[in-house]
Amino acid sequence: MADNARVGSDSGRRQFLQTMVSTAVVGIATQSGIELVAAKGLSAQSNLTPDTALQELLVGNQRFALNQLTSIEHDLTVLKDRTAGKQEPFAAVLASADSRVPGELVFDQTIGHIFVTRVAGNVVTPEIIASLEYGVVVLGVEALLVLGHSGCGAVKAAMKADAVPGQISALYPHLRQAVVQSDGNLDKAITANTKIQAELLRTSSTVIRDALKAGRLRVEAGVYDLATGKVTLN
Repeated sequence: MADNARVGSDSGRRQFLQTMVSTAVVGIATQSGIELVAAKGLSAQSNLTPDTALQELLVGNQRFALNQLTSIEHDLTVLKDRTAGKQEPFAAVLASADSRVPGELVFDQTIGHIFVTRVAGNVVTPEIIASLEYGVVVLGVEALLVLGHSGCGAVKAAMKADAVPGQISALYPHLRQAVVQSDGNLDKAITANTKIQAELLRTSSTVIRDALKAGRLRVEAGVYDLATGKVTLN
């Protein structure tokens, strides 16, 4: 469990995650149905419940969307020192490789707080499963979010199914089911893909399945809007 890090010249170093959560934006994510309350006393690297871990991600995203970041206030030197020997992230994110979707920034988190895997189309592969299983069984993450994004180029390419150079088309089979469900609508395909990939994680990994059954993990899907900066759960 990480100790509290404090910044500031006059009153010592600010308690980095306690402050982040206690000053979090309070509201309701109407499209996801999850109440985003500031949960007093949460620590990013402690034993959160799956619901609270997911909530903490969404509260951070609200701060990001409102340009009220707190993670930039953290003392990175202290954080590096405290995480050099081990990591204890509270959540994992499977995101697109798109340069416009930096996971830590989108959720207003900093070093050691979230375990991020990235691949074009945020698709599930054996390597992705292995990485996320490590996050679940070794690092003990309590929430796992599959994060798609608006205007996803991988999904768009899979819908067109045009000839492409190299191995880019290797992504197409992973996205085919979402394309079929989309009726030719890109946004619909993007949303469907996140749900499909999340369900694959729930069902194809014994590690993730066992953690879900034991109530130690929550697996969800969501889409990040490039224009607004908001994440909506599907």
